[in-house]
Amino acid sequence: MTHTFFIAFSYILTALVIAGLVVRAVIDHRAQLRALAELESRGVGRRSRRG
Repeated sequence: MTHTFFIAFSYILTALVIAGLVVRAVIDHRAQLRALAELESRGVGRRSRRG
């Protein structure tokens, strides 16, 4: 029982780090979508869509 606090703290800290990474990935994904939309609006196309 003496290590309960440290174990719980470690799990909480790990969960916070993982949540932060997920939030960062979501924010970056949205920024990349905005950048892609801006490029496409200027006429720059994707190579994968060329036929």
